Amino acid sequence: MATPKAPVTLTVEQIENLNRKLSTMRHDVNNHLSLIVAAAELVRFNPEMIGKLSGTLVEQPSKVSEEIARFNAEFDKALGIIRP
Repeated sequence: MATPKAPVTLTVEQIENLNRKLSTMRHDVNNHLSLIVAAAELVRFNPEMIGKLSGTLVEQPSKVSEEIARFNAEFDKALGIIRP
């Protein structure tokens, strides 16, 4: 990872934009985690639902990773961080 060699200055607008994107990421990740918890609770009380809910359970971790990666890319871009 290459970080900037000099101080980085962000405008108020850039900070607001990053903050909005961070807020969106937190909201979306929490939604994905809520689906995992809800599906797990449903399966706990009604084990025969595993067939219907397994797709939801399996899909959520990659969606969480995608949300984090999307924000990370914006963060790196704003701060001039270069990753291999």
